Amino acid sequence: MNPNKQHHSDVTVIGSGAAGLSLALSLANHCQVTVISKGALREGSTLYAQGGIAAVFDKQNDSIESHVEDTLEAGAGLCDREAVHYTASNAKACMRWLIEQGVPFDMETDDKGHERYHLTREGGHSHRRILHAADATGKAVQTTLIEQVQAHPNITLLENYNAIDLITDAKLGRDGKHCHGVYVYNRAKEQVEILSARFIALATGGASKVYLYTSNPDVASGDGIAMAWRAGCRVANMEFNQFHPTSLYHPKLQNFLITEAMRGEGAYLLRPDGTRFMPEFDERAELAPRDVVARAIDFEMKRLGADCVYLDISHRDKEFIIEHFPTIYAKCLSVGIDITKEPIPVVPAAHYTCGGVMTDFNGKTDLDNLYAIGEVAYTGLHGANRMASNSLLECIVFAQAAAKDIVAKLGLPAEPSTLPDWDESRVTNSDEEVVITHNWHELRLFMWDYVGIVRSTKRLERALRRVELLQQEIHEYYANFRVCNNLLELRNLVQVAELIIHSALARKESRGLHYTLDYPERLPHSHITELNPATLGR
Repeated sequence: MNPNKQHHSDVTVIGSGAAGLSLALSLANHCQVTVISKGALREGSTLYAQGGIAAVFDKQNDSIESHVEDTLEAGAGLCDREAVHYTASNAKACMRWLIEQGVPFDMETDDKGHERYHLTREGGHSHRRILHAADATGKAVQTTLIEQVQAHPNITLLENYNAIDLITDAKLGRDGKHCHGVYVYNRAKEQVEILSARFIALATGGASKVYLYTSNPDVASGDGIAMAWRAGCRVANMEFNQFHPTSLYHPKLQNFLITEAMRGEGAYLLRPDGTRFMPEFDERAELAPRDVVARAIDFEMKRLGADCVYLDISHRDKEFIIEHFPTIYAKCLSVGIDITKEPIPVVPAAHYTCGGVMTDFNGKTDLDNLYAIGEVAYTGLHGANRMASNSLLECIVFAQAAAKDIVAKLGLPAEPSTLPDWDESRVTNSDEEVVITHNWHELRLFMWDYVGIVRSTKRLERALRRVELLQQEIHEYYANFRVCNNLLELRNLVQVAELIIHSALARKESRGLHYTLDYPERLPHSHITELNPATLGR
């Protein structure tokens, strides 16, 4: 048996989206950084973010406090006010940092001939405060950050690597709460390697791939949440999975989002007969928070037996539509839908994980040198519902905070450690990978049916029984066969599914993104849902 290849660096960043690359760039002038990416460097949720990033740039009409209050309102009473204020207060400086990196946010000329950033408005925001690059902000951010990290001599990039498990004191049979490295699967060579580092950061994104219909790319399989949980870290608010109200409904273009900014610019939601319905559900109509809009669409589709509803912006000027939504215009046109002339068929889709690994304001987890930033983390910012365009903002703000904390600790003595090789002595190559495929589909289907936009205790209990059976099968499979990409992702998704279900069963009310038929009212006082592996079991 050949020993595993080992990589060493000061900091290992697991994930290559906005959070991971921002952290790497913020650290690279101070130390050696390794970034691992499950797929190609650009393949992640950041690339597909359309709307923009919230920050107060218009001080005459807007304020940080207004941004805070809007976020608290959208979060349905479960946001941590201090976390929200911290994020909003640091938003402008972090956007300036992105601009310095070269992100090309859209500009406009005011009535006095002065250039300024074009700000749009999205659901839940009381003012125009969304910086954007047309309707492809995530792509602009991701492309810019990739160019910067590829050019930096202190950053090593490892593409097509799956993180398997963190190597902790507990795994080494020691007392303590230290993380020493991570086992990773080199997909190209089909072998396990070891990354050791003084500091490790999880920037792996969310877990929306646990659902049958999602706006997320295939890599969004909850890896960081599952790894942190297995390593002993607490998680919070896993019941709050945001369903984006408007994903394109078309067989040739699955997982394609129609940005919330379109509703911010005046688009209407219509029934199949062409009538509006959002004013009947909320006084804010199409600009209500996402959970309200998603439930309204779900209700109308079920009531009418409709496959979809429609989003219509064709009453706006054609040039305006094409200028502000060029990506959506081109994509829809490619399947025969001209958004300047006709409405767009849309359905809700799992979009964003509001809960995650519990951290402090430096991104630090329950393990001494393990950080979690971006969608993988629970910071207290989102509460029971994420407000539009606060997600990329959270990535940058907490990446900067984690970088400062790590830099301050680089001078401390390093903890020497010899990491054990990955043991494959008792496993073989699988001869029945159909088991993985079958379990993958079963998991995503029952999560959609039983743990979706509208839930009930009976549905959740049914889902829990299913997930416990899947865990048994996957544990047996994992113990006997060599790892592969699909097995690793399924193992993590099943773990995250269990956390979502336990969290949903624990919440005896309807609040934000969690709506249950058995407890349709909101309790007067509520708290976050915290799960601890020491008490729930792993």
